[in-house]
Amino acid sequence: MEENRLISDDFSPELKKQIVEFLSSYVTPNKQHLIEQVLSKRTRHLTVVMEDIFKPHNASAVIRTAECLGIQDVHIVEKSNQYAPNPWVLRGALKWMTVRHYPSSNPNSIADCFRHLKGQGYQIVATDVDQRSVPLSEVDVGEKTALVMGTEHEGISDYVRENADQLVTIPMSGFTESFNVSVSAAICLNHLLTEMRNKGIHWQLTEAEMAELRYRWYSRIPAHAENLISHYMKENGLK
Repeated sequence: MEENRLISDDFSPELKKQIVEFLSSYVTPNKQHLIEQVLSKRTRHLTVVMEDIFKPHNASAVIRTAECLGIQDVHIVEKSNQYAPNPWVLRGALKWMTVRHYPSSNPNSIADCFRHLKGQGYQIVATDVDQRSVPLSEVDVGEKTALVMGTEHEGISDYVRENADQLVTIPMSGFTESFNVSVSAAICLNHLLTEMRNKGIHWQLTEAEMAELRYRWYSRIPAHAENLISHYMKENGLK
């Protein structure tokens, strides 16, 4: 189930384009320019999965980091722990993200997440302190990659460990055995994104993906945007 969906998602691409043009008068030129800049750097080549994160502020910190780095999609898998967004940590990041939520009410949440990712062509890479783990630098960023982060206390589940395509570890030089999960995510995502963008591979969004996000973002900026859109459609005989 995807969060933050608008009731108008069923509109045609052409109608969404018209709505963006209409709403542009309610969006400042500086904001419009920023949206285009962000879209040009956005990616779905890399995504992040959070499995049963224990502390909500850590999960929120991962989402905020992913958004800042240009990642569009985040997957939240609940098991024992439910995710409650922390607005003080997020600083509005969820407004711009696409979040797929796999609730704890589904006993197969992590399996369903993996099935979805595999169907989208992702290789699944999980962070783990395991004898089979390889350095993060060995990940093939030429493939679409889903990075799985486990719980703060226990790490990834046995299911993830057994079904991930690759287990990776972050090289460390100190006495402490692990990083905080949000710090681990920041290190991994920044490394993978840097490698990805330096390899000359196609990591950018398609024109259709950019158009869809442009519509969603414009629809979330003006106050009472749904009322504005409804009025526009009635005025133009579209509803």
